[in-house]
Amino acid sequence: MPLDHYDELETRNPEAREQALCGRLPDLIALALSASGWQEQLSAIAANGVTSRADLAQLPILRKAELATRQRERPPFGGFNVTAPGRMRRLLMSPGPIFEPQGMGSDFWGAARALFAAGFRPGDVVHNSFAYHLTPGGFIMESGAQTLGCAVIPGGTGNTEQQIEAIAHLNPAGYTGTPDFLKILLDAAAKAGKDVSSLKRGLVSGAALPGSLRQELSARGVKVLQCYATAELGVIAYESDAREGMIVNENLLLEIVRPGTGDPVPAGEVGEVVVTSFNPDYPMIRLATGDLTALMPGRSPCGRTNMRIAGWMGRADQTTKVKGMFVHPRQVAELARRHPELGRVRLVVTRSNEQDVMTLMAETAAPIEALQSALAATLQSVTKLRGDVRLVSPGTLPNDGKVIADERPVG
Repeated sequence: MPLDHYDELETRNPEAREQALCGRLPDLIALALSASGWQEQLSAIAANGVTSRADLAQLPILRKAELATRQRERPPFGGFNVTAPGRMRRLLMSPGPIFEPQGMGSDFWGAARALFAAGFRPGDVVHNSFAYHLTPGGFIMESGAQTLGCAVIPGGTGNTEQQIEAIAHLNPAGYTGTPDFLKILLDAAAKAGKDVSSLKRGLVSGAALPGSLRQELSARGVKVLQCYATAELGVIAYESDAREGMIVNENLLLEIVRPGTGDPVPAGEVGEVVVTSFNPDYPMIRLATGDLTALMPGRSPCGRTNMRIAGWMGRADQTTKVKGMFVHPRQVAELARRHPELGRVRLVVTRSNEQDVMTLMAETAAPIEALQSALAATLQSVTKLRGDVRLVSPGTLPNDGKVIADERPVG
């Protein structure tokens, strides 16, 4: 194992990585097509015809929000599992409910690499405060830590007094869990007079890590880095010591697409995270997470060469109700498709005279009255609602991934 990196995959030539991952796509598609859910999702797709990102981008998106419905129709996993449920290690459940399997292989969710980047090493004792009851969080981190060669204290959630007693007695070097709960543990230990100073590092997830909290935890002796993970995909991206964005995990193909579509956005543009995983038991092909981020240019100063994302930047599902009717991001995307002369577009929803008001903001280099009228007609056609149109200069609208901005007052 290299001194600074988990393995040689992290520092390989980006072109070699891209070629290797795309070269695995035909086998992945063929494997997935052995499962009934993927047969339905990828109907008429020829496995040997998907050999590049451009080919992948032509496949339909599977939205995480759809999984619960698919699983009710075809229990337990919507037909997306290749391995039979009885041959899995664990069958788990997240809020929704959404059900997820854990296969028999080690480090099923790819957490070991993120733990290594956060400073965890073989022989460390790790206190894991992610939930173990039904949900995958605790097992995601535990399996990664065990693969790395660490012993794990299964703290779980709650029981703060017992947890600080265990930390004081067993002297773990590292913590995994939410950043908020780490602060709770440190505060409770200080109040109880318990020595938890063995904690020196942490890998946190599942909640925001503001700079102020990171700084406070560091001042109290615990250096924390964060990772971004989901139960279906495992660890998608993680921080390194450089703390310049999150580095994409090695066994994934990540795309950023325009919300409401499956169309990749230009580099640097904020969009929805879509991930393809090569998990042999529970493969995911273009799973849209519902989270917004943007790709960062260049490479990380830590020497890892995979693409980086800017971290969590909001939710992509901006569906809202206007005058009693739902308006979806895909409808705004459809409007943009019908008018390719536009740049960014955003539907702003406000209130005036106790009524909902929609205003389409659209960037264009040629603001002409005919275009404004055409957009108003298209807006009514795709949403079945009337709205105003305001044309603005290119670069006017913020690069934040929002295509629907609900600015109505709350309450």
